[in-house]
Amino acid sequence: MKTTFTSKQVAEETGLSVHALRYYEQEGLIDGIERDENGYRMYSASDVVWFHVITYFRRIGLSVQEIKHFNVPRDGSGSSASARREFMETYRERVVEQMKELQESLNKIDDKIEFFRRMEETEREEARTR
Repeated sequence: MKTTFTSKQVAEETGLSVHALRYYEQEGLIDGIERDENGYRMYSASDVVWFHVITYFRRIGLSVQEIKHFNVPRDGSGSSASARREFMETYRERVVEQMKELQESLNKIDDKIEFFRRMEETEREEARTR
């Protein structure tokens, strides 16, 4: 017998809201969701895994559109491993560039901190000589 999970169970497991589950389905990030006799969504274990992947990708800054490019349809007609690798390499380059920009910002902040430290010292020295 195939194990299935309700929307509430998947939401609790993944930390996503039930609304987010439906949104990702609506956006085409997950498909083939089964429904029970009452029309309620019933998710498979692989659906739960994919929601964890989506959550990870969103946390590292990928947009829904970018995740769509990575997503492989369950019918096997989607991207190959090399396409996924290329996608991740491109994303890695973007992250490296962002890290460089952040390092530059950090360096500028450090320069300002040092500038104000020197200013404080100058002010203290001037106050002592008065």
